[in-house]
Amino acid sequence: MKIRDILSPFTVWKNLFRDPVTINDPVRERPGAPRYRGFHKNDVKKCIGCGTCETICQNGAIDMVPVDGIAAKEGDSGLRPRIDYGRCCWCALCVDVCMTKSLTMSNDYQWIDRDPDAFRFTPGVDKKKWDDAELGYTRPDAHRLTPEERIHMQELGPETRIGSFIEIVKGYSVDEARKEADRCVSCGLCVATCPAHMAIPDYIAAIRDGDYERGLKLLYDTNPLPEVCGRVCTHKCESVCAVKHEGDPIAIRWLKRHIADQVPLDKYRAIVGAAEPATGKKVAVVGAGPAGLSAAYYLARMGHAVEIFEALPAAGGMMRYGIPEYRLPYPDLDKDIAFVKELGVKITLNTRVGKDVTLDDLRKKFDALFISTGLHLGRSTKVPGADHPKVFQSIDLLRRVTLGEDIYCPEQAIVIGGGNVAMDIARTLARIQTKKYGKVGVTLLCLETEDIMPADREEIVESREEGVVLRPGYGPTRIDTDGDRVTGTRFVRCLSVFDENGRFAPRFDQSDEIAISGAMVVESIGQGMDLSYLPDDLQKQIVFERGRPKVDRHFRTSLPWLYAGGDIVQGPDVIHGIANGHAAAVGIDIYLRGKMEQ
Repeated sequence: MKIRDILSPFTVWKNLFRDPVTINDPVRERPGAPRYRGFHKNDVKKCIGCGTCETICQNGAIDMVPVDGIAAKEGDSGLRPRIDYGRCCWCALCVDVCMTKSLTMSNDYQWIDRDPDAFRFTPGVDKKKWDDAELGYTRPDAHRLTPEERIHMQELGPETRIGSFIEIVKGYSVDEARKEADRCVSCGLCVATCPAHMAIPDYIAAIRDGDYERGLKLLYDTNPLPEVCGRVCTHKCESVCAVKHEGDPIAIRWLKRHIADQVPLDKYRAIVGAAEPATGKKVAVVGAGPAGLSAAYYLARMGHAVEIFEALPAAGGMMRYGIPEYRLPYPDLDKDIAFVKELGVKITLNTRVGKDVTLDDLRKKFDALFISTGLHLGRSTKVPGADHPKVFQSIDLLRRVTLGEDIYCPEQAIVIGGGNVAMDIARTLARIQTKKYGKVGVTLLCLETEDIMPADREEIVESREEGVVLRPGYGPTRIDTDGDRVTGTRFVRCLSVFDENGRFAPRFDQSDEIAISGAMVVESIGQGMDLSYLPDDLQKQIVFERGRPKVDRHFRTSLPWLYAGGDIVQGPDVIHGIANGHAAAVGIDIYLRGKMEQ
């Protein structure tokens, strides 16, 4: 034993003559460290109710609950997290995963209460003394659980794609898709926003697991056109994605396409399943667009015999005759249609209802009808000169291009409109001009400024890359003509498109006028419906609302046997048509089974 070991106990004697230090209240006078993880705070205005905090909590200490005064809306579930401190282990994973950084923790950890239920509360809603505390734990800016940027999608460059109608986007590889799927936090806000309410987090999880059969089954539960929607869906789901608050939203549309691309058509039947036994009931569908094909698919699965009547030479409606092939290749569209036909749906082409067969004939032959004829009529600006033969409607030209017809396309063309269809015809003309003249001469003008143009952002960016000149914020006043020639169009600055009530009421500055030269003008300011196939007596029996057939939640019109959907009721876009068709199929099935029980 060393001498130090003997003397060391006596060193405490040095404290004998020091003044004692007494803490009167050792509990309340011990504040947590500045970044101590104490009781939770939540900025309920920043919170979107995505539920990622609830999902990540391994103790089940968080429940998403409705809150008075906070209503559900697009991008916000209306729910807020309630914490149960009987279960909480203060790990702060909920704070680390919070997409909006609304959830934080104070450094207050001391709280005494006789009521155990008091320790189960909704931060930011149930007021607490630490709500305004400045100290506590907030996720560091550099601390992220998901990558900020989405996985890059390989696509053709503008110098390559402008010379052909080859598809621009190449699609994800398996490895790329899994990396993108890993960014998803499974919040489910996308499901509520999707018109078809697709099980988006579940099919993204199937990609992570490499289970493409499960993924395809989930797609077909609510959407029988996954190849189409995986390419041209308006993907409103991505606009509410919780991950967008930290960076790029999840590439939901591309992941949907990825699943469909991985599974060959000959495996679909085994994966999706066969139809129910035949009911003996027959349904006619007028129009082979997204709504008609969707309704036919689900009706066939329910056991009903379905025949679609299509006026054009091929099925697809506006998907085929309104969307250029560089966005939606025909083989991929045909793959979706082929499986609808495989279920026994008959598609009768080149048959115009109202001309080749009357609606009365269909009424006698079938037990129920679903009309979904789309918006195939263009709308005119009606400015002076708009009736000239060299002034065209975009939808007419796009249809003729699909049919393989040569269209008039001079070196300089003017497109009027700011939506996706306007972009489609502008980019189509640019490709034709490149083939004919080796250069692009398309100018697109629209009332809206670029920040409020209705076209998808990628369409705007890609059109510019391809040489289309965009002049947003101008409205046409006159189309200049010289005999059988168009020489140009005059435009004035648009000051505003809508009035204070949100109604279309454009205002112009007549002193700010420009003239654009061009030998061709294409109007693309909207589309209208053609319901001339409905007999006059039938139209009198159908209730219309704002020019569209009025329908109930099952898309039944005022006539019990007649259902309507797609762009003539809601839209225009593919995913709304698909959702309409599915809902109508459910309604028709209820109607037919009710007749069977009579």
